[in-house]
Amino acid sequence: MAIALLGGHAPTAAQERSDWHGALLADIENMQSVDDANALQIGRWAELGYQEHKSSALLQERLAKAGFKVTTPIAGMPTAFVASYGEGKPVIGILAEFDALPGLSQAGVPVKQAMDGHDAGHGCGHNLLGVGSVLAAVAVRNWLAAHKGRGTIRVYGTPAEEGGGGKTYLVRDGLLNDVDVMMNWHPDSYNAAVTKSNLAMITGKFRFHGYATHASAAPDKGRSALDGVEVMNVMANMMREHIGEKSRIHYAITGTNPAPNIVPDFAEVYYFVRDPDAQEAQRLWDRIVKASEGAALGTGTTVDHEVLTGHYGYLPNTRLSQISHDNLKRVGGVIYDAQEMAFAQTLIQSFQQPVPKIDRAREIQPVELNPTDIWTGSSDVGDVSWTVPTNWIRTATYVPGTSGHSWQATAASNMSIGLKGMHVAAKTMALTTVDLMLSPELVAEVKAEFVERRGTGYRYVSLVGDRNPPLDYMK
Repeated sequence: MAIALLGGHAPTAAQERSDWHGALLADIENMQSVDDANALQIGRWAELGYQEHKSSALLQERLAKAGFKVTTPIAGMPTAFVASYGEGKPVIGILAEFDALPGLSQAGVPVKQAMDGHDAGHGCGHNLLGVGSVLAAVAVRNWLAAHKGRGTIRVYGTPAEEGGGGKTYLVRDGLLNDVDVMMNWHPDSYNAAVTKSNLAMITGKFRFHGYATHASAAPDKGRSALDGVEVMNVMANMMREHIGEKSRIHYAITGTNPAPNIVPDFAEVYYFVRDPDAQEAQRLWDRIVKASEGAALGTGTTVDHEVLTGHYGYLPNTRLSQISHDNLKRVGGVIYDAQEMAFAQTLIQSFQQPVPKIDRAREIQPVELNPTDIWTGSSDVGDVSWTVPTNWIRTATYVPGTSGHSWQATAASNMSIGLKGMHVAAKTMALTTVDLMLSPELVAEVKAEFVERRGTGYRYVSLVGDRNPPLDYMK
C-alpha cells in the first residue's frame, strides 16, 4: 500500500511525525496477512542452518516484488542475501534470520505434538524473525517511495544463527561497513528494548581417532576414540571450578561407533565455550584444546579439532534502545483474544517453573540502563554490534514463562500468538527506522555513543579466522 502525502496547512513537526507514524502502522496492518502466511510456511519447512533454501528464497521473492534489489549468494553462503532499496544516507540495515533447531518439531497446538515428517522446529521463533524484519523493511520502502525520502533501507538475510554464525562472515567480509545503524529483534516472552550485553562464544568439534578391534576377544589391540572423548570431558568438567563466574562450557557427544563390542576408532564431541569478554573466551577455548591433547596422549589416540563459529558479545547502545523503547510503547504489546488465552492457559500446564502472569505479554518493560548487566545467551549479532550501532528489541511471541529452544516456544511461533508478537516488532523497527531517517541528529547521537563504547583504536578481528562458513555443520 502506498502512503498518501500529507496535505492542507503546514503541520507542526510533532503532528507530521505522528501522521507518518500512523500511516506506517496502517501500512503494516494492511500487509501483514501476506507475511503471516510466509511466517507459518517457514515454520512448516523448519530448515536447519545453511540449509534454509526455501525459506531464504521466499523472503527474497517478497522483497524483490516490493522493489528491492536482491543480491545472493554473499560471503560464501548460498542462503545469505542482501536486499536494498533507496539511495544515500543514512543507510539503515535490518537483520533477518530464518534457521530452525533440530529435535524441536511441534505443531501450533498447546500440547506436545510433532509435525508429521519433521524433526526440526523454530524453537527460537526465527520463522517470525526474518519475516517480521522483511515486513518492517517493506513498510519503510513504501514510506520512502511515497515521500520521496532520501535514505537506504537494507535487509540482510543471515543464515545459521543457531551455531553456524552466518553474520560473522558478513562482518568479516566488510558487507556492513557502510551501514549507519542496524535494526535487530528477537522473539521472546516479553516486550523490551534491551541494553544488556551477552556472552562471546567459540564453538567447534573435536575428533578423536583410535584403533578398532573386538572389544572382548582382542581388547589389547584397540585404542578407544570414545575413551579420548570421555577423558577430555572429565578434564573439562574439572575446569569448571577454575573459570570465571559468568563463563560457560557445554558439550555433546555427536558421533561414535554404536556397537559396544567394537572398540570405536572414531568419536566426536561438539563444544561451546562462552564468556562476557571475547579474549577470555579465546583463552578458555585454548584450555579446552589443551585438554583434548592431554586426553589423546593419555588414551593412546590422536585428536584434531575444527573451530566452527566464534562471535563477540553484544555491544549495547542505550540511546538507540531509548528511541526503540519509545516506539515500542507507542505500538503496545500483545493482547490475546479468547482462543489465544485458552491456548496459553493450556500451554502453561506443561511448564516446570513458576509462571508469570499471562498479561505480561501486553506490558512494555522499562529500558534497562545498566549496560554492565549480562544476559547469558550468545548470538552472532554480537559481531554486528561491534561494527555498526545495533539495537535489540524483544517482543512477546511466546506465552510468558516459556523458555526459548523448547517445544512450547515452537508451538507459539506456529500460531497467532507468535504472529502478533512479530507485528509488534515490525511496527517498532519501522517507526524507529523512519525516526532515524528523518533526524541526522539522532543518528549522530547513536553513533557517538557507539564510538565511545568501542574505545579509540578499536579494530575488529574475527574469532573464526579465515575459515569458510561451515555449511555442513548441521548435516
